Amino acid sequence: MKPALKAFKQGKAFKVISGLTNFDKDNVVDVCWAAGAGGATHVDIAAKPELVTAARKVCTCHICVSAIDPKLFIPCVEAGADMLELGNFDSFYDQGMTFSAEDVLKMTHETREIFPDMPLSVTVPHTLNLPDQIGLAQQLEAAGVDIIQTEGKVGARTKGTGDIQESVEIAAPTLAAAYALSRAVDIPVMCASGLNDVTVPMALSAGASGVGIGSMISKLGNRQQMLLATHALADAIGTQEAEEEKVVDTAEIDTVRAMNAAGTFAHW
Repeated sequence: MKPALKAFKQGKAFKVISGLTNFDKDNVVDVCWAAGAGGATHVDIAAKPELVTAARKVCTCHICVSAIDPKLFIPCVEAGADMLELGNFDSFYDQGMTFSAEDVLKMTHETREIFPDMPLSVTVPHTLNLPDQIGLAQQLEAAGVDIIQTEGKVGARTKGTGDIQESVEIAAPTLAAAYALSRAVDIPVMCASGLNDVTVPMALSAGASGVGIGSMISKLGNRQQMLLATHALADAIGTQEAEEEKVVDTAEIDTVRAMNAAGTFAHW
């Protein structure tokens, strides 16, 4: 088994996402540092070789690079990327872009022609209705994809209550997709988009083999805050503690655990 896929097979993958369109090197480095120190198994960064090199210097997580143009993966793999991701597509919807099943399959086939054996995750667009998402996931599995990733935050409808109920409302579309797709394919499904420490256990219970977390971590002001949030999520997911003892003193760790127990991060 390829090392980058082991955590998915164990049902404990935790991917911290800096953003497909985030090329801010300082922010990406902070996110990757927090991911490695806080207990994540993977980091997901934009497909730029300089970012891969920078990420490798600060964390030991498996490095996944994301793009919608398969050719961008080539220099990233040469720089040491461990895994490829087509999507997620949330950042493009505000630009008026949409992705059909045919678009995603075309990108997938092009990627597999270049990298037939590289671990590959592909996002199923939440803009498709659920039966079409299931059909696409099955086609992707047949095309040799290793991981199916869900999304859905953009399509979430909330009442703006700013509480645990809103956390569940935001996550509902991606949770529904994770439940449906995990029962339609035999490869692991990663649930991503709009999750936090309240809803990641729901994603795993729904059938996901891992979760992807982006803005809850990447939008924070500094790497220490990112570390606290990452650790809270690692506790919620149940991944083993990584290197937090090396970078956070005991009192700070106890504070993180207390915050997590009290749901402090639930509204981020």
